[in-house]
Amino acid sequence: MGFTYLAFAYIIALIFTAFLIFFAIWHVIAFDELKNDQKNPIEQCKTLNPLVLPEYLGHGLMVLLVLLGGDFITVVFNIPLMLYNIRKYKNRPVMTGFGIYDPTLVMNGDILNREMREGWIKLGFYMISFFYYLYSFISTLITSN
Repeated sequence: MGFTYLAFAYIIALIFTAFLIFFAIWHVIAFDELKNDQKNPIEQCKTLNPLVLPEYLGHGLMVLLVLLGGDFITVVFNIPLMLYNIRKYKNRPVMTGFGIYDPTLVMNGDILNREMREGWIKLGFYMISFFYYLYSFISTLITSN
């Protein structure tokens, strides 16, 4: 049984996806707490904003590793979320830090509902991705014999 670069890329993708699932769960919980007035929006944005760049960079690095491994189907599967993340980061409110969540805007009902929906969609995407990467890892190991 040979351990190829693509198998290594899928192992890294599995690890990164586990962290991205954690970030998505944190995102959903944070916006649910804001929706129910359990947390201050300033404190919540201070905890969410530092997670934005690690999420985007982790997802980008994972896709780059799989691209270098030559699995273009996985890359095509991940491109829509990458493009959405890039567009969202480019159109973020003017801030002093690296985050995308502004405490003055986040309590707007439309923005709050959109962010909740985005968190659930990302969580579903990362869960599907996790099992897809697990399947791809196993099938890569089997076919590398």
